[in-house]
Amino acid sequence: MSFAYRQKPIKNIIPSAAKPRYHSYQNLPTKKVAPPNLHKALTLFIAAVWFVNGLLCKVLNLVPRHEQIVARILGNEYARQLTIAIGIAEVVMAVWVLSAFKAKYNAIVQIALVSCMNILEYIFAPDLLLWGRGNILFASVFIGVIFYNEFILKKRLQPKDIR
Repeated sequence: MSFAYRQKPIKNIIPSAAKPRYHSYQNLPTKKVAPPNLHKALTLFIAAVWFVNGLLCKVLNLVPRHEQIVARILGNEYARQLTIAIGIAEVVMAVWVLSAFKAKYNAIVQIALVSCMNILEYIFAPDLLLWGRGNILFASVFIGVIFYNEFILKKRLQPKDIR
């Protein structure tokens, strides 16, 4: 003969006043979901910024101011070669952004590079910047876009919407 103790289920653990009440006209709480096109558009925008600045502004020297900034910070002797190397690295960054390979690491590298480049330019070449010392504000916005796109917006996407 077994004398197993049968426990009764516990009902109403939460007092009725503390329970959320949903009426037919209210939406049930849901996870914030971002539109998948926004993530794709921001990724293309970020890649385009790297591509245009690298290829057009630096490698093809359509904006000579970039070479002058490099000369001011790193010296005049190899300024053209260094500007081309930086431009090629920026084009590679654009390809990396589009590839989505190790995207979180990529975003961290982008944020670090943009921060360092703009701090150096702010200190050593503010007169050569398009918006002078105010250029740091645009860099901060760009850093914010990179962070938002990778670390906030991407979490809100459904798994099938990610790249």
